[in-house]
Amino acid sequence: MIKLIGTGVWILVITLASVYFSLKMASAPKVDTEAAAREAAMEFVTGYTTTVPVISDGGVHGYLLTKLAYKANKELAAKQVVPLPQMITDELYTLLVGKKMIDVANTGSFDLDAFRGVVKEGLNRRFGADVIAEVYVEQIDYITTASVQDPAPKKGVTLLKGEVPGGQQTEKSGGH
Repeated sequence: MIKLIGTGVWILVITLASVYFSLKMASAPKVDTEAAAREAAMEFVTGYTTTVPVISDGGVHGYLLTKLAYKANKELAAKQVVPLPQMITDELYTLLVGKKMIDVANTGSFDLDAFRGVVKEGLNRRFGADVIAEVYVEQIDYITTASVQDPAPKKGVTLLKGEVPGGQQTEKSGGH
């Protein structure tokens, strides 16, 4: 009889402990209201594709294509006189052409995190406030002027070659 009561108490203790711990673990996590308010004050701004000429030795040697996106403060961005994408494009030209942030001759020296930091600092300095919180890189490409002037010919493969009887040309159907 004592074994039966002991087994019942043991099952009761295990059941109560498991219910207690499951409720404790299932409770909602504490919400950082300040962080939530900061995130609510932000908006995502996509920038334009910016084409910057790479100038050296008195001539254009290529083009740097960049497309960046930004997380910006809504209130501070709304107070700007010039729209954000246009001001960002202007600042990118200043940073990429004026300060030569990217050296295409030495691609191994490019530091993406430093690039993001310099772009963020330059934009916030230009705005006069901490408008930009984060910079996201969507695209960075380099195209040489030689590839623009003489594009590579597109090579195709002839799958079937035949002649039309009587010299008549047939119209190609567009799938209709």
